[in-house]
Amino acid sequence: MNQAKLIKPILICICLLGALLVPMHRLDASSRETIQYALPRLVKIFGAGGVKNLYGYSSGFLVSPEGHIATIWSPVLDTDQLSVVLHDGRRFEGEVLGAEPHLDLAIIKLKSERDLNLPYFNYEEKATAGAGTRILGFSNMFRVATGDEPVSVLHGVIEARTDLPRRRGAFELSYTGDVYVVDAITNNPGAAGGVIMTYDGKLLGMIGKQVRNAKTNTWVNYSLPIDVLSKSIRQIVTGKFESSEDQNEPEPTIVERYKPIDFGLVMVPDVLFRTPAFIDTVLPGSQVAKAGLKPDDLVVFVNDELIKSCKTLKSELGKLEAGDTVRLVVRRENQLVAVELQVPPEK
Repeated sequence: MNQAKLIKPILICICLLGALLVPMHRLDASSRETIQYALPRLVKIFGAGGVKNLYGYSSGFLVSPEGHIATIWSPVLDTDQLSVVLHDGRRFEGEVLGAEPHLDLAIIKLKSERDLNLPYFNYEEKATAGAGTRILGFSNMFRVATGDEPVSVLHGVIEARTDLPRRRGAFELSYTGDVYVVDAITNNPGAAGGVIMTYDGKLLGMIGKQVRNAKTNTWVNYSLPIDVLSKSIRQIVTGKFESSEDQNEPEPTIVERYKPIDFGLVMVPDVLFRTPAFIDTVLPGSQVAKAGLKPDDLVVFVNDELIKSCKTLKSELGKLEAGDTVRLVVRRENQLVAVELQVPPEK
Protein backbone atom coordinates (compact mmCIF):
# COMPACT_ATOMS: atom_id res chain seq x y z
CA MET A 1 0.00 0.00 0.00
CA ASN A 2 2.72 2.33 0.96
CA GLN A 3 4.62 1.37 -2.22
CA ALA A 4 1.53 2.09 -4.36
CA LYS A 5 1.18 5.52 -2.76
CA LEU A 6 4.85 6.19 -3.52
CA ILE A 7 4.84 4.92 -7.13
CA LYS A 8 1.71 6.82 -8.22
CA PRO A 9 3.13 10.33 -7.71
CA ILE A 10 6.34 9.22 -9.43
CA LEU A 11 4.38 8.03 -12.49
CA ILE A 12 2.42 11.28 -12.57
CA CYS A 13 5.68 13.25 -12.49
CA ILE A 14 7.13 11.13 -15.30
CA CYS A 15 4.01 11.69 -17.42
CA LEU A 16 4.09 15.44 -16.82
CA LEU A 17 7.80 15.57 -17.63
CA GLY A 18 7.19 13.63 -20.82
CA ALA A 19 4.36 15.92 -21.79
CA LEU A 20 6.69 18.88 -21.39
CA LEU A 21 9.61 17.30 -23.22
CA VAL A 22 7.68 16.23 -26.32
CA PRO A 23 6.67 19.75 -27.40
CA MET A 24 10.21 20.98 -26.69
CA HIS A 25 11.64 18.35 -29.00
CA ARG A 26 9.08 19.23 -31.65
CA LEU A 27 9.89 22.92 -31.20
CA ASP A 28 13.64 22.30 -31.63
CA ALA A 29 13.00 20.21 -34.72
CA SER A 30 10.74 22.94 -36.12
CA SER A 31 13.32 25.70 -35.59
CA ARG A 32 16.01 23.59 -37.30
CA GLU A 33 13.74 23.05 -40.28
CA THR A 34 12.97 26.76 -40.39
CA ILE A 35 16.66 27.63 -40.41
CA GLN A 36 17.31 25.13 -43.21
CA TYR A 37 14.39 26.62 -45.13
CA ALA A 38 15.41 30.24 -44.63
CA LEU A 39 19.17 30.24 -45.26
CA PRO A 40 18.98 29.61 -49.06
CA ARG A 41 16.51 32.49 -49.30
CA LEU A 42 18.80 35.09 -47.67
CA VAL A 43 21.43 37.08 -49.59
CA LYS A 44 24.37 39.33 -48.79
CA ILE A 45 24.46 42.73 -50.51
CA PHE A 46 27.62 44.79 -51.09
CA GLY A 47 27.52 48.30 -52.50
CA ALA A 48 28.33 51.90 -51.68
CA GLY A 49 29.63 52.92 -48.26
CA GLY A 50 32.75 53.58 -46.33
CA VAL A 51 31.72 56.84 -44.66
CA LYS A 52 31.35 56.61 -40.91
CA ASN A 53 27.93 55.17 -39.98
CA LEU A 54 27.36 54.30 -43.66
CA TYR A 55 28.23 50.65 -44.01
CA GLY A 56 28.85 49.28 -47.49
CA TYR A 57 26.95 46.04 -46.91
CA SER A 58 23.48 44.88 -45.95
CA SER A 59 21.12 41.92 -46.14
CA GLY A 60 18.19 40.95 -48.34
CA PHE A 61 15.74 38.15 -49.01
CA LEU A 62 14.54 36.56 -52.24
CA VAL A 63 10.89 37.15 -53.14
CA SER A 64 10.75 35.49 -56.57
CA PRO A 65 12.43 32.60 -58.41
CA GLU A 66 13.63 35.10 -61.04
CA GLY A 67 15.93 36.84 -58.54
CA HIS A 68 13.89 39.71 -57.09
CA ILE A 69 15.26 40.66 -53.67
CA ALA A 70 13.58 42.77 -51.01
CA THR A 71 15.93 44.81 -48.86
CA ILE A 72 16.24 48.02 -46.90
CA TRP A 73 16.37 51.33 -48.78
CA SER A 74 19.78 52.68 -47.85
CA PRO A 75 22.94 54.35 -49.22
CA VAL A 76 24.39 50.87 -49.85
CA LEU A 77 22.24 50.82 -53.00
CA ASP A 78 23.60 54.14 -54.26
CA THR A 79 26.09 52.62 -56.70
CA ASP A 80 26.32 51.26 -60.22
CA GLN A 81 28.27 48.25 -58.96
CA LEU A 82 25.85 46.48 -56.67
CA SER A 83 26.96 42.94 -55.82
CA VAL A 84 24.70 40.21 -54.43
CA VAL A 85 26.00 36.91 -53.02
CA LEU A 86 23.68 33.92 -52.68
CA HIS A 87 23.84 31.30 -49.93
CA ASP A 88 25.95 28.98 -52.11
CA GLY A 89 28.53 31.67 -52.88
CA ARG A 90 27.30 32.56 -56.36
CA ARG A 91 27.83 36.26 -57.00
CA PHE A 92 25.58 38.38 -59.23
CA GLU A 93 25.37 41.98 -60.24
CA GLY A 94 22.16 43.59 -59.10
CA GLU A 95 20.18 46.68 -60.01
CA VAL A 96 17.58 48.58 -58.02
CA LEU A 97 14.25 47.88 -59.68
CA GLY A 98 12.26 50.25 -57.48
CA ALA A 99 11.87 51.61 -53.98
CA GLU A 100 9.27 52.83 -51.54
CA PRO A 101 11.15 55.27 -49.27
CA HIS A 102 8.14 55.66 -46.94
CA LEU A 103 8.50 51.97 -46.08
CA ASP A 104 12.32 51.90 -46.20
CA LEU A 105 11.85 49.25 -48.87
CA ALA A 106 13.80 48.60 -52.08
CA ILE A 107 13.63 45.78 -54.61
CA ILE A 108 16.78 44.57 -56.37
CA LYS A 109 16.78 42.41 -59.49
CA LEU A 110 19.67 40.05 -60.19
CA LYS A 111 21.22 40.39 -63.64
CA SER A 112 21.29 37.01 -65.36
CA GLU A 113 20.73 35.78 -68.90
CA ARG A 114 19.66 32.37 -67.62
CA ASP A 115 16.58 31.23 -65.72
CA LEU A 116 17.63 31.23 -62.08
CA ASN A 117 14.76 29.30 -60.50
CA LEU A 118 15.85 30.34 -57.00
CA PRO A 119 14.14 29.47 -53.70
CA TYR A 120 12.17 32.43 -52.33
CA PHE A 121 9.89 33.61 -49.52
CA ASN A 122 6.15 33.82 -50.10
CA TYR A 123 5.60 37.37 -48.88
CA GLU A 124 1.91 37.20 -49.87
CA GLU A 125 1.08 35.01 -46.87
CA LYS A 126 1.13 38.18 -44.72
CA ALA A 127 1.69 36.28 -41.48
CA THR A 128 1.34 38.20 -38.23
CA ALA A 129 2.24 37.40 -34.62
CA GLY A 130 1.61 38.79 -31.17
CA ALA A 131 3.68 39.54 -28.11
CA GLY A 132 5.47 36.52 -26.70
CA THR A 133 5.93 34.77 -30.04
CA ARG A 134 9.35 33.17 -30.34
CA ILE A 135 11.22 34.27 -33.45
CA LEU A 136 14.39 33.68 -35.42
CA GLY A 137 16.30 36.60 -36.91
CA PHE A 138 18.42 36.11 -40.06
CA SER A 139 20.92 38.65 -41.39
CA ASN A 140 24.48 39.29 -42.53
CA MET A 141 25.26 41.42 -39.48
CA PHE A 142 28.83 42.68 -39.11
CA ARG A 143 29.60 41.26 -42.57
CA VAL A 144 30.31 37.87 -41.05
CA ALA A 145 29.52 36.15 -44.36
CA THR A 146 30.98 37.22 -47.71
CA GLY A 147 30.83 34.00 -49.74
CA ASP A 148 29.03 30.72 -49.21
CA GLU A 149 29.04 31.08 -45.42
CA PRO A 150 25.52 31.11 -43.91
CA VAL A 151 24.15 34.37 -42.53
CA SER A 152 23.78 34.74 -38.76
CA VAL A 153 20.76 33.46 -36.88
CA LEU A 154 19.48 34.90 -33.59
CA HIS A 155 16.75 33.66 -31.26
CA GLY A 156 14.33 36.04 -29.60
CA VAL A 157 10.80 36.93 -28.61
CA ILE A 158 8.41 39.58 -29.89
CA GLU A 159 7.86 42.15 -27.18
CA ALA A 160 5.16 44.10 -28.97
CA ARG A 161 3.80 45.28 -32.27
CA THR A 162 3.64 49.00 -31.77
CA ASP A 163 4.63 52.41 -33.06
CA LEU A 164 8.37 52.95 -33.08
CA PRO A 165 9.16 55.70 -30.56
CA ARG A 166 10.67 58.90 -31.83
CA ARG A 167 14.07 57.85 -32.98
CA ARG A 168 17.39 58.97 -34.23
CA GLY A 169 20.53 57.43 -35.62
CA ALA A 170 22.66 57.66 -38.71
CA PHE A 171 19.38 58.15 -40.55
CA GLU A 172 16.00 59.14 -39.26
CA LEU A 173 13.23 56.97 -40.62
CA SER A 174 10.42 58.18 -42.81
CA TYR A 175 8.37 55.09 -41.90
CA THR A 176 5.60 55.98 -39.46
CA GLY A 177 3.70 52.70 -39.10
CA ASP A 178 3.90 50.02 -36.45
CA VAL A 179 6.80 47.58 -36.10
CA TYR A 180 7.66 44.38 -34.31
CA VAL A 181 9.89 45.20 -31.34
CA VAL A 182 11.95 42.15 -30.35
CA ASP A 183 14.19 41.32 -27.42
CA ALA A 184 17.02 39.92 -29.59
CA ILE A 185 19.81 42.22 -30.78
CA THR A 186 18.80 41.97 -34.42
CA ASN A 187 19.54 45.50 -35.67
CA ASN A 188 23.30 45.52 -36.12
CA PRO A 189 25.53 46.94 -38.88
CA GLY A 190 24.67 45.04 -42.07
CA ALA A 191 21.56 43.39 -40.60
CA ALA A 192 19.05 45.72 -42.22
CA GLY A 193 17.16 43.88 -44.94
CA GLY A 194 17.29 40.55 -43.11
CA VAL A 195 14.16 38.82 -41.85
CA ILE A 196 12.47 37.61 -38.70
CA MET A 197 10.42 34.42 -38.79
CA THR A 198 8.36 32.38 -36.37
CA TYR A 199 9.85 29.12 -35.19
CA ASP A 200 7.43 27.25 -37.46
CA GLY A 201 8.61 29.09 -40.57
CA LYS A 202 6.27 32.06 -41.08
CA LEU A 203 7.88 35.19 -42.51
CA LEU A 204 6.98 38.07 -40.18
CA GLY A 205 9.05 41.06 -41.22
CA MET A 206 12.16 42.76 -42.54
CA ILE A 207 14.84 43.91 -40.11
CA GLY A 208 15.15 47.71 -40.14
CA LYS A 209 18.00 50.18 -39.83
CA GLN A 210 19.87 50.94 -36.66
CA VAL A 211 18.02 53.61 -34.71
CA ARG A 212 17.84 54.83 -31.15
CA ASN A 213 14.87 55.65 -29.03
CA ALA A 214 15.20 59.42 -28.62
CA LYS A 215 13.62 59.30 -25.15
CA THR A 216 15.78 56.54 -23.66
CA ASN A 217 18.81 56.84 -25.96
CA THR A 218 18.82 53.06 -26.30
CA TRP A 219 19.07 51.07 -29.51
CA VAL A 220 15.80 49.61 -30.74
CA ASN A 221 15.60 46.14 -32.26
CA TYR A 222 12.66 46.02 -34.61
CA SER A 223 11.34 44.74 -37.92
CA LEU A 224 8.92 46.15 -40.48
CA PRO A 225 5.87 43.82 -40.71
CA ILE A 226 5.63 41.83 -43.92
CA ASP A 227 1.88 42.47 -44.15
CA VAL A 228 2.76 46.18 -44.47
CA LEU A 229 5.47 45.59 -47.08
CA SER A 230 3.80 42.92 -49.23
CA LYS A 231 1.68 45.24 -51.40
CA SER A 232 4.64 47.41 -52.42
CA ILE A 233 6.83 44.35 -53.00
CA ARG A 234 4.25 42.89 -55.36
CA GLN A 235 3.75 46.18 -57.20
CA ILE A 236 7.46 46.76 -57.74
CA VAL A 237 8.11 43.17 -58.82
CA THR A 238 5.21 43.21 -61.29
CA GLY A 239 6.01 46.68 -62.60
CA LYS A 240 2.73 48.19 -61.33
CA PHE A 241 4.17 50.30 -58.57
CA GLU A 242 2.24 53.24 -57.14
CA SER A 243 4.20 55.07 -54.45
CA SER A 244 2.36 55.77 -51.20
CA GLU A 245 4.37 58.92 -50.70
CA ASP A 246 2.25 61.96 -50.05
CA GLN A 247 2.15 63.46 -53.49
CA ASN A 248 0.58 66.60 -52.10
CA GLU A 249 3.55 67.47 -49.92
CA PRO A 250 5.32 70.29 -51.73
CA GLU A 251 8.97 69.88 -52.52
CA PRO A 252 11.08 72.64 -51.00
CA THR A 253 11.87 75.35 -53.48
CA ILE A 254 15.62 75.36 -53.93
CA VAL A 255 17.17 78.63 -55.05
CA GLU A 256 20.75 77.67 -55.73
CA ARG A 257 22.31 81.01 -54.99
CA TYR A 258 24.56 79.27 -52.47
CA LYS A 259 25.40 75.67 -51.80
CA PRO A 260 26.82 73.97 -48.68
CA ILE A 261 30.19 73.69 -50.40
CA ASP A 262 30.37 77.52 -50.58
CA PHE A 263 30.74 77.50 -46.80
CA GLY A 264 33.09 74.52 -46.75
CA LEU A 265 30.45 71.86 -46.04
CA VAL A 266 30.32 68.46 -47.74
CA MET A 267 27.13 66.66 -46.73
CA VAL A 268 26.44 62.91 -46.64
CA PRO A 269 24.96 61.45 -49.88
CA ASP A 270 21.36 62.60 -50.33
CA VAL A 271 19.80 59.26 -51.23
CA LEU A 272 16.69 59.08 -49.08
CA PHE A 273 13.33 60.81 -49.07
CA ARG A 274 14.56 62.82 -46.07
CA THR A 275 18.27 62.31 -45.63
CA PRO A 276 19.24 64.00 -42.34
CA ALA A 277 21.70 66.83 -42.87
CA PHE A 278 24.81 65.19 -41.44
CA ILE A 279 28.15 66.78 -42.27
CA ASP A 280 30.41 64.35 -44.09
CA THR A 281 33.51 66.52 -44.46
CA VAL A 282 34.63 70.01 -43.46
CA LEU A 283 36.99 71.61 -45.99
CA PRO A 284 40.27 72.74 -44.37
CA GLY A 285 40.55 76.52 -44.01
CA SER A 286 36.86 77.10 -44.79
CA GLN A 287 34.47 79.26 -42.77
CA VAL A 288 32.85 76.28 -41.11
CA ALA A 289 36.26 74.79 -40.26
CA LYS A 290 37.30 78.04 -38.55
CA ALA A 291 33.94 78.11 -36.74
CA GLY A 292 34.63 74.66 -35.32
CA LEU A 293 32.09 72.49 -37.16
CA LYS A 294 33.06 68.84 -37.52
CA PRO A 295 32.19 65.75 -39.56
CA ASP A 296 29.14 63.89 -38.17
CA ASP A 297 27.60 67.12 -36.83
CA LEU A 298 23.89 67.22 -37.70
CA VAL A 299 22.62 70.57 -38.95
CA VAL A 300 19.29 71.16 -37.20
CA PHE A 301 18.63 74.89 -37.70
CA VAL A 302 19.60 77.56 -40.25
CA ASN A 303 18.52 81.01 -39.12
CA ASP A 304 15.98 79.38 -36.78
CA GLU A 305 14.44 77.35 -39.62
CA LEU A 306 14.21 73.65 -38.77
CA ILE A 307 16.33 71.56 -41.13
CA LYS A 308 14.56 68.27 -41.77
CA SER A 309 16.85 66.99 -44.51
CA CYS A 310 19.69 67.73 -46.88
CA LYS A 311 17.12 69.17 -49.29
CA THR A 312 15.84 71.73 -46.79
CA LEU A 313 19.42 72.65 -45.90
CA LYS A 314 20.17 73.35 -49.56
CA SER A 315 16.94 75.32 -49.80
CA GLU A 316 17.74 77.55 -46.81
CA LEU A 317 21.36 78.16 -47.81
CA GLY A 318 20.34 78.82 -51.40
CA LYS A 319 18.08 81.74 -50.35
CA LEU A 320 20.84 83.68 -48.57
CA GLU A 321 22.08 87.01 -49.84
CA ALA A 322 25.70 88.13 -50.03
CA GLY A 323 26.74 89.89 -46.85
CA ASP A 324 24.04 88.23 -44.72
CA THR A 325 24.91 86.63 -41.43
CA VAL A 326 23.75 83.04 -41.25
CA ARG A 327 23.35 81.20 -37.94
CA LEU A 328 23.78 77.44 -37.96
CA VAL A 329 22.88 75.18 -35.07
CA VAL A 330 24.26 71.65 -35.16
CA ARG A 331 23.74 68.69 -32.87
CA ARG A 332 26.97 67.06 -31.73
CA GLU A 333 26.27 63.95 -29.66
CA ASN A 334 24.00 65.34 -26.91
CA GLN A 335 24.85 69.03 -27.34
CA LEU A 336 23.65 71.81 -29.57
CA VAL A 337 26.40 74.01 -30.99
CA ALA A 338 25.63 77.38 -32.64
CA VAL A 339 27.93 79.22 -35.02
CA GLU A 340 27.56 82.35 -37.12
CA LEU A 341 28.99 82.73 -40.62
CA GLN A 342 29.28 85.59 -43.05
CA VAL A 343 27.70 84.87 -46.43
CA PRO A 344 30.44 85.31 -49.05
CA PRO A 345 30.03 87.34 -52.24
CA GLU A 346 28.04 85.51 -54.88
CA LYS A 347 30.22 83.76 -57.45
